[in-house]
Amino acid sequence: MSFTVSRAPTGSQNLVEPADSESWYCQGHPYGMRAPRILERMDGVHGVGEGKALGGFLRARRGRVAPERVGLAGGGRRRVRGLRREELAQLAGISVDYYVRLEQGRATQPSAEVLDALSRVLGLDTAERRHLDTLATGRPEPTPRLRVGPVLLRALEAMAPLPAFVTDHRLDVVAWNDLGAELMGGLADPGRRDRNNARFLFLDPASRELYPEWEARAAEAVGQLRVAAGRYPDDTELGALIAELSRSSADFRRIWDSGEVMMCAAGRKRLRHPAAGLLDLDYETLHVPAAPGETGLIMHVFSAGEGTAEAAALERLTTALV
Repeated sequence: MSFTVSRAPTGSQNLVEPADSESWYCQGHPYGMRAPRILERMDGVHGVGEGKALGGFLRARRGRVAPERVGLAGGGRRRVRGLRREELAQLAGISVDYYVRLEQGRATQPSAEVLDALSRVLGLDTAERRHLDTLATGRPEPTPRLRVGPVLLRALEAMAPLPAFVTDHRLDVVAWNDLGAELMGGLADPGRRDRNNARFLFLDPASRELYPEWEARAAEAVGQLRVAAGRYPDDTELGALIAELSRSSADFRRIWDSGEVMMCAAGRKRLRHPAAGLLDLDYETLHVPAAPGETGLIMHVFSAGEGTAEAAALERLTTALV
C-alpha cells in the first residue's frame, strides 16, 4: 500500500510546512485601515446583510426560527422570515436596542449570558454555538501553518484496509492512502479531480455521481468553510477560494447565504464508485491539531461492519486497485 501527500502546484503558497526537505501542499460597514475580512465581505455582498460577521450570522439564524417553535403565532401578514428583532430580544431577555446594535455591528463582545440566551432562542447546535462565540470575541486567529508529519503519515499507512484521507481547514486534501484516493474519485491523479473538496463539489459535475446525496455533502462543505472563515478571517487563500466559488457556482451562493455552519463529525455517507457500486459507509473524523486550540488537520476514515454488504463493496473497491 502506498500513501501520498499532494505537492504544491507551481506558483502556489505552501501553507503546509515540509515534513522533510520537500514542500507539501496541502458595505456599508467602515472597515478602517484594514481590508474587510472574509465573512464581512461575503455576508455584506451576498444577501445575509451588511455589517460585521456576528450580525450577519444572527440575522441568518433569526430568519430560520419558526415563530411557532418558540411559542409565537405564525402565519398571517408577517413581513419577515423567521423571528422579528424585537421578538428575539424579548425571548432572550435583552433590550431591543441592544440587540439591534448587535446585528448592526455597533455593539461588540456581548457577555456569555447574552450569548447563552441568544443560542437558546435560536436553537443553535454545538458547532453553531462555537461559531457564535468565535464571532463574538472579534479576535481573529492567525492562519495555521500545518505540518503533515511522519507520525501522521504512518497512521494513514496503517489504515491500509480502510479508505482514508486528510484535509486542512480550506478542504484541501493533503494526504491519502490508495483506497481513500480511489473511493474519492481518483485523488492520486490530479487530472481526474480537483484536490480541494469544495472546488470539486461545486465546479465538477462528476461530484454528483460520486455523491448521490450531493446536497447534504455540499451543505457540509459550505458549513465547514464558514467555520474556518470565522476562525481565520485574514486567511487570504481561504478568502480567494470562497470568492471563486461564489463567482462560479449559484449553488454555493445559495447555501452560503443560508448561514450554514458545520463541523466534521461521524456518521454514514453514501458514495458511488464505478466498480464497487453504491457504498453506504460509516465514517469517523480524527482531529490532528497543529497547536493547542487550532483546527489543524482532519483525517477522514471510512469503514463497514464485518460481513455486511458494505464490507463486500469495500472488497470490490480493493479489487479495482489491482
